[in-house]
Amino acid sequence: MTDREPELRITHISETPWHEVKAQSHGGRRTSVWEKFLEWSPERLVIYARYDAGVVVERHGHMSEHYVFVLAGEVLIGDRPCPTGTHITLEQGAAFGPLIAGPEGATLYEIMCGDPRAVPDDREGFERLCAERDITPLPNPPVPWPDWLAARTDGNPAAEGTAT
Repeated sequence: MTDREPELRITHISETPWHEVKAQSHGGRRTSVWEKFLEWSPERLVIYARYDAGVVVERHGHMSEHYVFVLAGEVLIGDRPCPTGTHITLEQGAAFGPLIAGPEGATLYEIMCGDPRAVPDDREGFERLCAERDITPLPNPPVPWPDWLAARTDGNPAAEGTAT
């Protein structure tokens, strides 16, 4: 709870820039996760996200509760297909994934309540999956990270020093 007055905030996605937050090379083709940060405060992070076709996000959890709604396309979470209209609740401490975007990619609406940083859950499994699919993870692109939030926890040690 804060000492500030409650306020109304209205944001339209057209007023918010895209940020590339994850990047991979799929046999030489750059594939990414893109996010629009609709709200980013210590209390919550609200994201409008776009996953390029075939992008793979490692199995992970978050340091807060995380809610996801699939607006368009499809994402495979583990072995579960999650098409348009799917809602996902990830309680703090739980993990999901790997997440694999479908052939048309996926558009997601996400809310995290508290610290949104990712906690990798199966780095070795992710590395095997990438090798099987000829995917090379690239370093995390720069993101307008708030000063009040500690450093990212989802770095890719295999990609350190790799050019983006």
